[in-house]
Amino acid sequence: MILRVGIVGTGYAAKKRAEAVVSGVPSSPSGAVRSHLVAIAGQPDRAKALAQSHGAEAIDSWQRLVNDARIDLVVVATVNADHGKVVQAALAANCHVVVEYPLAIDVGQALSLAQLATKRQRLLHVEHIELLGGLHQAVQQHLSAIGKPLQAHYTTLAPTSPAPQKWSYRHDLNGFPLVSALSRVSRLVDLFGTVDSVTCQSQFDPSTPPYYKACRCDAKLQFTSGVSAKLVYGKGDRPWSRTRRLEITGTQGQLTFDQDRGQLTTQQANRPISVMPRSGLFLKDTRQVIDHLLTGTPLYRPLDHSLYTLRVADALRQSSATGQPQALSPTQTTPP
Repeated sequence: MILRVGIVGTGYAAKKRAEAVVSGVPSSPSGAVRSHLVAIAGQPDRAKALAQSHGAEAIDSWQRLVNDARIDLVVVATVNADHGKVVQAALAANCHVVVEYPLAIDVGQALSLAQLATKRQRLLHVEHIELLGGLHQAVQQHLSAIGKPLQAHYTTLAPTSPAPQKWSYRHDLNGFPLVSALSRVSRLVDLFGTVDSVTCQSQFDPSTPPYYKACRCDAKLQFTSGVSAKLVYGKGDRPWSRTRRLEITGTQGQLTFDQDRGQLTTQQANRPISVMPRSGLFLKDTRQVIDHLLTGTPLYRPLDHSLYTLRVADALRQSSATGQPQALSPTQTTPP
């Protein structure tokens, strides 16, 4: 079987997916081709250029692409606000779906899409390549060395001046910042498990409506395991220095990761931790999807992980809007 792929989107993630589909990923050990990039839909000029560079066809609308009988798998890598409707249409057309996080900016819609995928017996895979990266693998490898985790502090700040007037700086198209930056919540949930309650405060500096020029979210997640995690996320022209730092303190030591430099500190040792580079993660994710569809091998995380993470991010949104803590029920798996 050759898996026939269509891509909706023309940005960075779409380009990486196209490269993965037509690169060494489709070649099995026997040398047989396992996938073929059929078509790309998105902004016309960019879709045409991207399709031509990979020997694919540019299609003038995503609606035509998802209903193209030649396509088995649709990759959704477009504006966040459009994820839900594109995924729904692709599933309704009996296509398998890979979607960049978030599955939808509305948690109720995301849960409904999961139900539709089950009904249609189609794969619905939400990309969480942060879990495949060197940083996450290094944390998992050394977490037991610090005993029982007690506290975590995770900060990512991305200064951009002047802030661009594009969809990722619009509430209606990008969603709440910790929904659009779901990988931050995903990493913490993967490490520490279910969440008991959250609080969040958010600040936005307005620009020319409907855009904003900066945002910052200061959140706290209390896990049922007892871990208390502080999460700081910001972007735009207000952060003054680029920061990507994760600290985890336990009963027997501390893990510190600053950019791609790691360190383990205990009473017995203070030693560096090597962190593998982040390159090739879309390739790894795409390889797993193709293997899963063609040979049945399991994916690195089930859909439930992304759905639960999205519920946590939505609780953070509610806390930011109301100024009140939000409790989570770890057993809730369907829309209210």
